[in-house]
Amino acid sequence: MDAVAHEITGLLRAWGSGEDSALDKLIPLIHDELHCLARRYMLRERAGHTLQATALVNEAYLRLVDTRNVRWHDRVHFFAASALIMRRVLVDLARAKHNRKHGGAERRIALDEVVILSLERSVELLALDEALERLAALSIRQSRVVELRYFGGLSEAEIAEVLKVSPRTVRHDWNLARVWLYRELGRSGVQGDA
Repeated sequence: MDAVAHEITGLLRAWGSGEDSALDKLIPLIHDELHCLARRYMLRERAGHTLQATALVNEAYLRLVDTRNVRWHDRVHFFAASALIMRRVLVDLARAKHNRKHGGAERRIALDEVVILSLERSVELLALDEALERLAALSIRQSRVVELRYFGGLSEAEIAEVLKVSPRTVRHDWNLARVWLYRELGRSGVQGDA
């Protein structure tokens, strides 16, 4: 583990134990990586939306701050959790957009700028989220592999570390999950690019 990763791990553990000053030291160290993670998410979004990576980082940060007293194992664990939170933010936004388009009550979205997702992208994201939930019912590990790789951008080795399995198992789960998701999304009329 390099010095920065070691420092991040130490600060995460201190913050998880309730040491508020650790968060002030941690933010500058994790900001760039969180921004890269958010940009990876946004690359999967359709052109024309106004959600920026910075807004996604800000919303994820607000949700992460609410996860006090989490026992962070290391930086990989933290960034895996961050990836899942960013996915939840985008799914929540897609649901809100879908509900507004279909006569649902307007809901206030806690982002620092106006967020517009295309209805088509919202439907795709919701279909993928629902397919991942069905996959989790069959294989929670395969579902986690997809979340960590597709949404989190983690490498096979990093996913193996988070899930406590071999990289070969991660590769096997990824291949099986991709085939399963492609079939499921095809059934729902959504073309997957997993």
